Amino acid sequence: MPTTDGSRGKPCRNSHDGAAGRMNKQDVSSRAERSTFHSCSISKSLMYGKAPKEYLSLWSVIALGIGSMVGAGIFALMGQATLMAGKNVYWSFILGGVAALLSGYTYAKLGSRYPGSGGIMDYFNEAFSHKTLSGALTLIYLGTLVITVALVAKSFGAYASRLFLPDRAVTIYSTALFASVAILLLGALNMGGARAVGKSEVIMVAFKLLILTVLMLASFGSSVPVGADPIPVKGLDGLLGSVGLTFFAFAGYGMMANTAGNLKNPSKTLPRAIFMAIGLVLALYLILSYVVLSNVPATSLESHTETAVAQAAYPVLGMWGFMAVSVAALIATASAINATMFSMLDISRALARNGQLGAIFKQPFWGHGTEGFFYLLLGILVMTNAFNLVAIANLAGACFLISYLAVFVAHWRLRKETQGNALLIILGFLLMLFILGAFFYQMFFSQPYLIPLIVLFVAACFILEFLIRRKIAKNVPGVS
Repeated sequence: MPTTDGSRGKPCRNSHDGAAGRMNKQDVSSRAERSTFHSCSISKSLMYGKAPKEYLSLWSVIALGIGSMVGAGIFALMGQATLMAGKNVYWSFILGGVAALLSGYTYAKLGSRYPGSGGIMDYFNEAFSHKTLSGALTLIYLGTLVITVALVAKSFGAYASRLFLPDRAVTIYSTALFASVAILLLGALNMGGARAVGKSEVIMVAFKLLILTVLMLASFGSSVPVGADPIPVKGLDGLLGSVGLTFFAFAGYGMMANTAGNLKNPSKTLPRAIFMAIGLVLALYLILSYVVLSNVPATSLESHTETAVAQAAYPVLGMWGFMAVSVAALIATASAINATMFSMLDISRALARNGQLGAIFKQPFWGHGTEGFFYLLLGILVMTNAFNLVAIANLAGACFLISYLAVFVAHWRLRKETQGNALLIILGFLLMLFILGAFFYQMFFSQPYLIPLIVLFVAACFILEFLIRRKIAKNVPGVS
């Protein structure tokens, strides 16, 4: 008897359940028990009365969302966004926040309707009957996580270099060295299966927010005039081009949808939590923008773009303030690398079990790691050392926008089942499409070589998924 979704009363759609079941029944049962991306398992447990032992409260979900958003993105991208938009960076964050709210609405509706822990992977599988398409979109998202780790590691290296080395010793090589060490150590931590870092996440988030709060309060009380070297007002092209980066600083809200299965009333709690978290984070980013604009001269911003938040602390809090913010940045970036790597390992293993990735992504390598995960780490190392932070940030921002555009399309196809508002879905899609277009326009003039790289990356995901599907079809007739 096929597994059913208790809320829909029909078989759950998964990319390769039928194929995988015929090829390896033991692997299917194992996947149902272990995969974090199998929404049907939660529906089945609810159908048989196995409700979660303890529900998450509204404020618990809000805290998770704030911790996910106020992470490495703001430490890595505040300087670059301000450099592009100038004093218009306020509007850049507002536009990015509006796009995040509209996208958050889509995530809230999808998460409430499909309360599995698979998140975006589940939404694509539900929305698109053509499994090559849903599989390719999931691969794009996995690739986006890989690029994100490279971005965050680069930021970690920049803050570590300025914190532990004298200014004259800070170079692109020292940044790359610290970044590479972080990638290797945290990659080994994930393969080793250590969970201690996850238990300390709440403490790290609290410390990070405490440091930022002290910085903001001190800046309001005694901002230092930047004299004849203020950050200028940039043109409309700089403002619009920066929105892709400021939106990336909100991207963590997607993780909140994965909590829907642990909410007593997800249709009510999840939207409130997402909107409140994004609203609070938007207010925080606007205040931080004021802090940077008030305390960092234009020349200092250009020379310390990658560590602008810490640089803003120096005039009002002195060296100790600079060191405290730098430590908070290191904690935030290390935490983000660890969490993203954990997701990469889980997603790649689940895709391999479903037949959407090669067998090396479920082949044991060391500890709980896989051979495929090890190769992903090597790819991250190459990207981190081959590209500068701006290039990696543009790649990550563009790929996130593409992935979230696809979520809007998935929601449109499922709008009757989610009871989603068609107008809000269309508005969100059009705004994000406009942001992506402006982002590409900015890249065309600043780093044009990135555009073909993004096109090749997306095409490679579709080609890889097509080849995998073709291989499965040869082994299992009737699979499409």
